[in-house]
Amino acid sequence: MVNIVDSGSKHAPQEMEQFLPGEGKVMYKIQPRKSDNEQALAGNDFDPFALRDNEHPTTDGETLTHLLKASLGTGILGMPVAFMYSGLVMGIFATIFTAFICTHCSYILVKCGHKLYYRTRRTKMTFAEIAEAAFQKGPKWGRGFAPVAKFSILFGLFLTYFGTCSVYTVIVATNFEQLINHWTGSEIRLRMLICVLLVPLILIAWVPNLKYLAPVSMVANVFMALGLGITFYYLVQDLPSVEERQLVTWGTLPKFFSITIFAMEAIGVVMPLENNMKTPKSFLGICGVLSQGMSGVTLIYMLLGFLGYLRYGNDTGESITLNLPTTEWPAQAVKVLISLAVYCTFGQQFFVCLEIVWDGIKDKCTKRPLMVNYVLRTVMVTAAVFLAVAVHTIAPFMGLIGAFCFSILGLIFPVVIELIVHWETGFGKYNWIL
Repeated sequence: MVNIVDSGSKHAPQEMEQFLPGEGKVMYKIQPRKSDNEQALAGNDFDPFALRDNEHPTTDGETLTHLLKASLGTGILGMPVAFMYSGLVMGIFATIFTAFICTHCSYILVKCGHKLYYRTRRTKMTFAEIAEAAFQKGPKWGRGFAPVAKFSILFGLFLTYFGTCSVYTVIVATNFEQLINHWTGSEIRLRMLICVLLVPLILIAWVPNLKYLAPVSMVANVFMALGLGITFYYLVQDLPSVEERQLVTWGTLPKFFSITIFAMEAIGVVMPLENNMKTPKSFLGICGVLSQGMSGVTLIYMLLGFLGYLRYGNDTGESITLNLPTTEWPAQAVKVLISLAVYCTFGQQFFVCLEIVWDGIKDKCTKRPLMVNYVLRTVMVTAAVFLAVAVHTIAPFMGLIGAFCFSILGLIFPVVIELIVHWETGFGKYNWIL
């Protein structure tokens, strides 16, 4: 048996790849396959981290910044309603538990990727490529499932980010609905407003590539930071006593977990970040970049969720911005800023879906590929908007994507990959890994 060479195959970009440099191609001679331990000891034989060729590698600090940005997304706006479903005390412990599980599964994925670097003699791989390589280099009975594993990851990424695009559409429309109703004194139907957003969403989806969306992303970051800052100001005003709120709620706890997983899960950006690090081994470990980033994210999520539910109680909105007083101009500014930030972020999420579909059909579209590409963009945005019209509520929509898409992609797939990677080498003493 021989080892596979690094082909430098193109893959669909994931959520954070817009910030990261392109991959370089590294070719290796075909050599006899060795065990992971043999190759790890033979440092002069093959070291995927030393041979990794990134034109602009990111430092640990830069990677930590990217991880924080990826994790502190729009889902944070739903944390107060998640705490309403769990209670104040239960929410704190359940958020820590959820963060631990999400971080552990990300750790599993990266750790398996490092093992597969040696087995395949490649220096970097995407999420889908790790799944494919795990089955290719795994037990004989599972090697035929390699293409299915890769397709499953790509399909899961598509469903997750396509659904996220629809959630973003509902969030933007809901915030503008409050403002328009206040400014005009008449009510406008939410579904009609979602349909009106179709044209501006198509326009941002027509941006040629992620390079041109980078300035838009920076604007979105500033808008989101300002909006959250003003939101925290409102949350700490006139706080009631903790005794006035539910401390533990069991009946709606599944809703808490689904919304929190939607808000916190960032499995799609883990491998792009690791692939472009100057010191990839620093990504893991108790004090590694992954642990540091998720610890900070957990604290911020707990703080916003706790204060939001404590401030508004059972009146907590599906997005915390909906609780802010529409009659005050700072609150109006928050709704506008966060709506624009979410709108700007729509393009980044959409490109994940676009590239997955386009990579699957571009070889069949040799005539007028540019026109087909833009028709595809238009059709996909239209479908996302129609889905938003059909499911025009924020919290249940977040819960659906968190419970179905993010849980399968971020919790189940990494575990399956780990089982296959360790199938022939064993699961440690007393099968502790299992």
